[in-house]
Amino acid sequence: MADLPALDVLLPLDAPVRHLAPRGDEAELVALFADGPVTGVHVRANMVGTVDGAATGANRVSGSINGPADLRVFRVLRALADVILVGAGTARAERYPPLDVPPELRAARATLGRPDGLELAVVTASGALPDSLLDTDRPPLVLTTGSAPSLDGLRARIGADRVIVADGAVPGVVDPRAVVAALAERGLTHILAEGGPTLLAQLVDADLVDELCLTWSPQLVGGPAGRVTHLPTWFEPARALTLRHLLHADGVLLGRWQVVRLGA
Repeated sequence: MADLPALDVLLPLDAPVRHLAPRGDEAELVALFADGPVTGVHVRANMVGTVDGAATGANRVSGSINGPADLRVFRVLRALADVILVGAGTARAERYPPLDVPPELRAARATLGRPDGLELAVVTASGALPDSLLDTDRPPLVLTTGSAPSLDGLRARIGADRVIVADGAVPGVVDPRAVVAALAERGLTHILAEGGPTLLAQLVDADLVDELCLTWSPQLVGGPAGRVTHLPTWFEPARALTLRHLLHADGVLLGRWQVVRLGA
């Protein structure tokens, strides 16, 4: 038995539990999640999944498997970020709008030195994005390839400064390392990746993710839904995680994990 680890019981029913009551400024949650590095580039991912491993419900979007507890952390993580990074498929399916930080969280954001505006950055190899995302007064940053058919049209439509070519060694494929480097060059060093599963897997595979926040929704949905990471190949090697903390509300578990970087 000496080779087996000890188990920590994180939620004993007969022990005192620290409660983080909802409050407008979410000061306690902000303090809990804002203890990361203050310099350099930091990539944090935030995802939700069911107990049986599905990244969406039957409607193919995450909205059917999250809830109020997840929303509390979701709002705080966004308030702590410089930029929200998503794949084009997720932006379409989840109908991303231009992003704003709730007024009650802006003071905490300012205290941490984050910019007033919260940027949205969308990764798309083809450059094809919905009109609802492009035809606004605050279009996203678009990270695409030099061979994207709509590259010139994108530049004309949202401004050349909003279109970033992030080519890598494989023609026609957006390089996640180039994506993170391009955002950092713009001063967007606190990056919150919200999926989808393919983009997250690419970021992990490139050894770019520092932290994963994962909510487990207490549901079993079955079906063919994918997991929170998706690649046709296994990670080589598998990435180790270190638990930072675990939150709970009404059967929902919200874990925060440090990713053990290969280059560390």
